[in-house]
Amino acid sequence: MEDPRFLRTATYFSRPPCFIYVGVPMTSTAILIDGAFFLARFRKVYADRDVNDARAVAKTAFSMAIEHIKALDRPKEALYRIFFYDCAPMDKRFQRPISGEWIDYSTSPMAGFRRDLHDQLRRQRKMALRLGRLADRGGEWQLKRHVYAPLHNADMEWEDLRDEHFELDMRQTQVDMKIGIDIASLAHKRLVDQIVLVAGDADFIPAAKLARREGIDFILDPMWQGISNDLHEHIDGLQSVCPRPY
Repeated sequence: MEDPRFLRTATYFSRPPCFIYVGVPMTSTAILIDGAFFLARFRKVYADRDVNDARAVAKTAFSMAIEHIKALDRPKEALYRIFFYDCAPMDKRFQRPISGEWIDYSTSPMAGFRRDLHDQLRRQRKMALRLGRLADRGGEWQLKRHVYAPLHNADMEWEDLRDEHFELDMRQTQVDMKIGIDIASLAHKRLVDQIVLVAGDADFIPAAKLARREGIDFILDPMWQGISNDLHEHIDGLQSVCPRPY
C-alpha cells in the first residue's frame, strides 16, 4: 500500500507551474510633453485655436497624445500615461526698471492662465502634471529680443526705452530633471516599451540614451520644428502629429 504522505507530496509537485506577470503589457506608450515648448509651438501650429483658452489647450495636449497612439498603430489602451511638465506661476512682486512701479506677478493674466491650465490638465484622462519652479534670478530685468535691432541701428535711443521694452529674467528649473527622472524610471521599471517626447532642445539626450540602452523605442516630436542633424543619432524616430505650419 502506497504511503498517503507520498501521494500528497507527489500531487502537490505534479501541478503545472504558475507564472505571475509583473508590470504592464509590453505594448505601452508614455507621452512626455515639455509644457513651455508645447505652448510656444501651439501658437504656430494651432493658429485656429485660442492659446489663452486653458480648457482648449489642455484638450489639445490630450488629443495630440491620442493622435500619437493612432499614428503608431496602437490601440488606445496602449497609452500608459501623459506627463505634462510646466512651472507653477510666479507669485512675487517686482519693481519696474524705468517707472519704478511695482508689479504683482501673481495677479498677472499669464499667472491666471497657468493656474487655469494646470487645473484643466489635472482633469484630463491619464494625465500626470509635473511642476517645476520659476527662478527670477534676483529680480533682474533684460531687454526684449526685438528691442536690440532698433537700438543697434540707431532707430531707437536709450532715452526712448520704457517699461514695456523689458522683461523679467526668469528661468524654469527642475523641469529637465523631472523629465530625465521619469524617463529613467519608465525604462528601468519596464513600465513601457515606447516613449514619445514632445520637446525641441537637446537637453533630453542623456535620458534618451539611457532609455534606448534599456530597449525603449524613443520617439521625438518637435511639433514640426527643425532639429539639428546630430539629434537623429540619439532617437529611434521622428514623428509630429499636429498640423504642419506653412
